[in-house]
Amino acid sequence: MMQELKIGNKTAKTPIIQGGMGVGVSRSQLAGAVAAEGGIGVISTAQIGYDEEGFTKDPKRCNQNALVKHIKRAKAQARDGLVGVNVMVALKDYAAHVKTAVKAGADLVISGAGLPVTLPELVAGSDTKIAPIVSTEKAVHVILKMWERKYQRTADLIVVEGPKAGGHLGFSSKELEGPMAGYDAEIRKIIETVRAYGRKFGQKIPVIVAGGIFSKEDAAHALELGADGIQAASKFVATEECDAHPAYKEAYIKAGEPDIAIIKSPVGMPGRALKNAFLERVQQSRMAVEACYGCLAKCNPHETPYCITDALIRAVKGDVEQGLVFCGADVWKIKRMSTVHTVMQELTV
Repeated sequence: MMQELKIGNKTAKTPIIQGGMGVGVSRSQLAGAVAAEGGIGVISTAQIGYDEEGFTKDPKRCNQNALVKHIKRAKAQARDGLVGVNVMVALKDYAAHVKTAVKAGADLVISGAGLPVTLPELVAGSDTKIAPIVSTEKAVHVILKMWERKYQRTADLIVVEGPKAGGHLGFSSKELEGPMAGYDAEIRKIIETVRAYGRKFGQKIPVIVAGGIFSKEDAAHALELGADGIQAASKFVATEECDAHPAYKEAYIKAGEPDIAIIKSPVGMPGRALKNAFLERVQQSRMAVEACYGCLAKCNPHETPYCITDALIRAVKGDVEQGLVFCGADVWKIKRMSTVHTVMQELTV
């Protein structure tokens, strides 16, 4: 049975985290609804201000303003629930996003798409908790060892993202081609390492399993492996509260298993997305970048195969054929529109 999730001095009534999804898929409406149900609602900071006036001219300012606005909206809706943010290390304005989220009152910063080596200093002096996303025992060991040596502290939470997750993935394309049947063993190794660091610091570091969590059975299996809770993302997209356009949600509902593809993202990592005309086009030739929004630290607009910001914005606004639609491996199991309340019930063991 699921127990309440304690993260330091913060408590979530239900150990269910709604995964962060950008651009604009998980903002205040979805995150606030999940938090109000007792879980942890998560806002993705990636180009969160895409629909703010003046975004094309000053995306940095618009993202900062939107981040504050959506955190405050979600927390107002959350009652006593927890609201976190997902900030990709790959973002050019990574540090600014974290610091803005802290000032706006985010309860938790979840960080992946790279190693969040500087995260502790970015939240220093605040009550905001920090959680790296890892996919291997090696990664969690590197991060926790580095944080211990440099900051004399450790993580407040660990999110273990498996090979069935959506969006950017912490595995090579070759690894994702296979079934990765032995990943349960990797999860156990990660948990063992995290527990050791917890004992060293005299605190409990909860471990959350993500990727391919679709049912009570999936959640129960994660708990049996030793996890303290679960994270789900795709399942929350086809809900009334999700911030994405109705056409985006419908694309999830209509998707079959053959409609899922592993792609190479401009972020420099493999990703999982729905096949569409856009993916067919970029496989054939490069799409020239007409305007750079400065989203990724290592992106060269003259070389990148396409602008990921443009592609994700088109999708979240409803152009699901000419945009990039990230998804999890089990998206094909979604058959109808739902609500956050129902999804939470379906995942609660």
